[in-house]
Amino acid sequence: MSDFNFLAFGVYPYIALAICLIGSWARFDLAQYTWKASSSQLMCRTREEHRQMRIASNLFHVGVIFILAGHFVGLLMPEALYHSVISTANKQLLAMVSGGFFGILCLIGLVMLIKRRLKDDRVLASSSTSEIAILFVLLAQLVLGLLTIVASTQHLDGSVMVMLANWAQSVVTLQPVEAAAAIAPVGVVYKLHVFLGLTLFVLLPFTRLVHIVSAPVWYLGRRYQIVRQKSL
Repeated sequence: MSDFNFLAFGVYPYIALAICLIGSWARFDLAQYTWKASSSQLMCRTREEHRQMRIASNLFHVGVIFILAGHFVGLLMPEALYHSVISTANKQLLAMVSGGFFGILCLIGLVMLIKRRLKDDRVLASSSTSEIAILFVLLAQLVLGLLTIVASTQHLDGSVMVMLANWAQSVVTLQPVEAAAAIAPVGVVYKLHVFLGLTLFVLLPFTRLVHIVSAPVWYLGRRYQIVRQKSL
C-alpha cells in the first residue's frame, strides 16, 4: 500500500469530514443569511420556462436523493445483515440497475440546469463563480459514478463492491489503515469517484450545497396557515 493511497483514502476522509462539520458550523454561526440554495426559479419569465425549470429540478433532486440513499445503505450495511435476503452478486446487480436509472435521471436534470444557468443571461449574471463551479463538480462526480457501473460489468461477483463497503465501514469505525488497505486493489475510476465524493464534503460549507443539511422536512408536519380576506 502506497503512502499516497493511505493519505487519500485513510487520512483524507477525516480531513474532509472535519472541514465539512467545522466549516458548516462556522458559516451558520457567522453568515447565516448566506445559508440557502440560491434558487433562480423566480427568474422564469414564461410558463414554459417555469415548467422546464421544475422538470429539471425534480429530475435532479429525485435522482440525488435515491443515489445518496443507495450509497448509504450499500456501503454501510454489513454483509451479515443482507446475506440472508440477497447475495452479494445480486446486491451489486440491484445497485447497478437502480443506480444507473436514478443516475441517468439526475444527469438529465443536471445538464438541463447547467444549460439554463449558462444560456439565460439574467440567470448567468446573478450566478456566482462557486454556483457554476459546483454544478460542474457534481457533473464530473455523476459521470464518474455512471462509469463505475460500466466498470462493474467486468466483475459481477460483487468483489469490488465488498472492497468499497469495507473501506467505508473502516472509515466510520475509525480504522484508517484498514480503510486504505481495503480500497487499494480497486480500479482507478472507483478511486476517482470516492476521492471526488470526499472533496464534495470539503466544498459543502463554502457553496450552495449547505442547504442539503437543512432541508425543510418539518414543513410536512406543519400546521395549516389560516388566511382571512381583509374586509373592505
